[in-house]
Amino acid sequence: MRLILVGSEYSGKSTLVKKIVEWRDRLLGLPTPLGIVQYHDHFTLPWVGHWDEISQKDLDKFMSLGPELKEMFQRYQFSYHLAPMLYRDSDHILVGFHIEEAVYAPLYYGYGSKGEYGDRESFCRHIEAEILERADDTVLVLLQASPEVIRDRMRSDPHDRTVVKDEDVEKVLERFEYHFNHSLLRYKFSLDTSTSSPDQTLEEFVVKYLPH
Repeated sequence: MRLILVGSEYSGKSTLVKKIVEWRDRLLGLPTPLGIVQYHDHFTLPWVGHWDEISQKDLDKFMSLGPELKEMFQRYQFSYHLAPMLYRDSDHILVGFHIEEAVYAPLYYGYGSKGEYGDRESFCRHIEAEILERADDTVLVLLQASPEVIRDRMRSDPHDRTVVKDEDVEKVLERFEYHFNHSLLRYKFSLDTSTSSPDQTLEEFVVKYLPH
């Protein structure tokens, strides 16, 4: 399974990916090789790398770096997760990844605006071209929810280190949809989680994914 899940914070990506992994393991058994990371969901600053293995002190140090060093670090993250060794595994599931970076970096990280060094829009398409070379069966899934639902989730179940600001919700949703529509990846579909439960969203995912 080659899969990239994208969408605004609070759209349900982290919840869905856990359910996808459970469904996959029931259907196909454990991925190979045994012991690999089930999925990669650590591209949102400050959740850098396998953040549960990084001390708060070191995370604080990282976030105190200037935008140039953060941009460089993220570039290395993307390069590593495009490595052939990862695509030799039976599964390679990424959450957020390059499209999230293209949306959030210009808004919140201080780099990546169009036309400047590290322009994340052109970088986004460059990464997709590399993905097509390594695994052209990769499926891109956009999770969506209405602005009202996103804001309600922000208030009722706030994340420890939330990224999206209330005043930016519409713009963030628009930018994710823009990059989804302009993606070079051939196989893609969207899921709206505004009114569906996690189990209902998984059921819709399975129906839309199986043809691929």
